Amino acid sequence: MPKEAAVEEFAGLVHALKARDGRSYEALGRRLSVSASTLHRYCSGATVPEEFAVVDRLALLCGADEEERRALEAAWTEADRARRRTASPVPSPTPAPAAPEPEPDPEPAAPEPGPDPAPDPAAPEAPPARPRRAAPAPLVAAAVALVVLALAAALLGHPTRTAPASTPPGRTAAPLPFTWTVGSQLWQGGCGHTYLVDQAPRAVAPPPVAADSGAWAGTHGAVHGGEALVRITLQGRSPSDAVVLQALHVRVVDRAAPLPWNAYRMDNGCGGAVTPRHFAVDLDRPRPLARPVDGLDASGAEVRTIPAVSFPYKVTSSDPEELFVSARTAGCDCRWYLELEWSAGGRSGTVRITDGGKPFRTSGTRGRPAYVYDSVEGRWITDAESGQTG
Repeated sequence: MPKEAAVEEFAGLVHALKARDGRSYEALGRRLSVSASTLHRYCSGATVPEEFAVVDRLALLCGADEEERRALEAAWTEADRARRRTASPVPSPTPAPAAPEPEPDPEPAAPEPGPDPAPDPAAPEAPPARPRRAAPAPLVAAAVALVVLALAAALLGHPTRTAPASTPPGRTAAPLPFTWTVGSQLWQGGCGHTYLVDQAPRAVAPPPVAADSGAWAGTHGAVHGGEALVRITLQGRSPSDAVVLQALHVRVVDRAAPLPWNAYRMDNGCGGAVTPRHFAVDLDRPRPLARPVDGLDASGAEVRTIPAVSFPYKVTSSDPEELFVSARTAGCDCRWYLELEWSAGGRSGTVRITDGGKPFRTSGTRGRPAYVYDSVEGRWITDAESGQTG
């Protein structure tokens, strides 16, 4: 039987989430408390989960936003209905072939065929000689089973779910009153950063310029080591109607032991003239907070403090805003994202800030072999060889 379109659509969305995350079926299955084979069946459409909760946890783990999660729940609902139709077909009243039909009682011997006697119009209709026999037992059992199944379907129906508190069905969500972009491959001062790479030094290319860091990190499968810097640029759509940014929250969706990879430093002791004000996040805390921190301007004769500014912020089309986030960890391989609360014109909401649809990722570097690049020799060398210890 060909797979129903609803199941194929749901499986495609689940497979896209898994592919976007990049982790194996086994690694994701451990986080979801399901086996790798079960998760593979979800992605292939061989199985539809009985509850949406496990799929919703996968969506959160893979950094899906609210709109994607609503679409995923709608697809699961249709696929679940298809699964139930396939799993519970209406039984036929025909008795099972394995059950033998009971032999009928012997009938009285019929007389030899001959001309029918003429009916006596004065005689009343004679009652039957004996009561009519009941229907065979298998037919009765099948009819009873059909009634029971119909009643069960009416009573059980589809599991009750609470509709997401969002856009009503059939209505299009209004666009956000502002636009936002995110940069996640930033370096301190434009030259200082550490990446963790699961490769030996001879297989790692020389450090790129900061502008090419994204391509370098993607090629090597690099993870931010110790600290991740994120820049969020926001701009209102109207020059007069301001959007108020109310708060910034940090959500850690996964914690694991720090990666046992080599640490590669992109600098050999550089420093920037200006450190912008930013929000510091300690990912090792049970409930990390985005804490406003002063910036520093060392470009002049004196070092000048750039005061931190707490929420709320206001943005319009002519007055954009940039938020810098510095997320650090020493003790975990953390996957996390940000939630930005906003309000404007009687509306309010929350925007999930992710790394291209996936959670940001930062891993501690404590105890890992650390390397810097020697441009004279054209190779990566250890901190001890370079004379540095930090």
